[in-house]
Amino acid sequence: MMPFIHDDFLLGNDAARELYHGHAATQPILDYHNHLPPRDIAENRQFGDLWEAWLEGDHYKWRAMRTNGVTEAFCTGKAAPREKFDAWARTVPYTLRNPLYHWTHLELQRVFGIDTLLSPETAADVWHMANERLPALRVHDVMARFDVRALCTTDDPADPLDWHAKIAASGLPTKVFPTFRPDKATMVGDAEYNAWLERLGQTSRTKINSLDDLLAALKQRHDAFHAAGGRLSDHGLERCPPVDAAPTDAARIFAAARAGGAVTPQERELFTGFVLLEIARWSAAKGWTMQLHLGPRRNNNSAALAKLGRDTGFDSIGDLPQIDRLGRFLDALEATHELPKTVLYNVNPIDNYAFATMAGNFQDGFTPGKVQFGAAWWFLDQKDGITQQLDALSQCGLLRRFIGMLTDSRSFLSFPRHEYFRRILCDVLGREMERGELPAEPVMIGAMVREICYDNAQQLLGLPGVEKA
Repeated sequence: MMPFIHDDFLLGNDAARELYHGHAATQPILDYHNHLPPRDIAENRQFGDLWEAWLEGDHYKWRAMRTNGVTEAFCTGKAAPREKFDAWARTVPYTLRNPLYHWTHLELQRVFGIDTLLSPETAADVWHMANERLPALRVHDVMARFDVRALCTTDDPADPLDWHAKIAASGLPTKVFPTFRPDKATMVGDAEYNAWLERLGQTSRTKINSLDDLLAALKQRHDAFHAAGGRLSDHGLERCPPVDAAPTDAARIFAAARAGGAVTPQERELFTGFVLLEIARWSAAKGWTMQLHLGPRRNNNSAALAKLGRDTGFDSIGDLPQIDRLGRFLDALEATHELPKTVLYNVNPIDNYAFATMAGNFQDGFTPGKVQFGAAWWFLDQKDGITQQLDALSQCGLLRRFIGMLTDSRSFLSFPRHEYFRRILCDVLGREMERGELPAEPVMIGAMVREICYDNAQQLLGLPGVEKA
């Protein structure tokens, strides 16, 4: 009987199979956005069991488990690792048609060579088989298995980048770079804001008492990230901030926050816009790429936030208007010739075409694909969402300039998501070749597949020492 994950999984015709096996499958991975811990890479972490390697910190699985009636003790609580795994195994049969079902079995097969469908009846066998193979699958082994040429972690400016220095000195074949994620710099009025400023001050060896001090500290860290090979910034926002704050406004808002005073939501947005424009200008001057992750409504469950904290599975798609603010933000930078290379990620599918057309407004006629409508993100990182993103990009831009997929994951077992995307891409193209909507030219279409899978990201992002496939 053919296993569920077989050679032609998701590939619906001969053209799709030829594109995938002849072109996509052989491409290395450049994972330019993820949340992998640099410490685990530096220490070449040895996972103790399958729960550590696969379930620890995975809020996608926690959401599904809660929906299946699993109590919090087996998600983020203090249940034993095997008990948590068994709770996940009980949930998996209920994830049919959810991308988790595909991801689960793709990862079991590609990482551990396990073809068994996970269920309560097979949980013990899967647990034992995977754990027997874990000693030969330290972090570096996993990256080598998937031919990960480079990856970019997501790092706070207050992080001293010590783990990145150790990785760089280790001779690891995979290039690992930090990404500048300054979200906490704009959280004026938060209860933890001043404590974060103290950490930033320690890392940058400066005293931060004024807006100018903050900008100087951030610029020093931006320079340090560049010296460590970083070439990307990343910004997680409900929507783009306004761009009309004067320096005196930003200074006043910062002074109030530094003194422990109240800051209104409108003042925080003004402050955010001022700081993000400054950072974008630094990025443009260094040839960096700016990533804007837009659209989620975070921390909807206040009781869960108080008990479990952020990033525990209580975010959703937001419905704020995006395009006016986004256009003004990009235009403010373009007007002074300081718009960096940019990737726009959208989490609300209703905005796909608006994002795709907005990207086309700010191409410079010199840098191919300078402003990108980025990969299907978060809740859209599934078969339907990926296809919709590809369709919007294709209809309104140039698919062949697309920089392709990323994992956006905290798990080292998530690299098969690149394969998942590549199979969907090849199936979309193969079906259109079969219908005569694309020419029956597998050499030409195959070249486009290779470019999307790796070459375009390698060329656009300019990560030091990362060569073409």
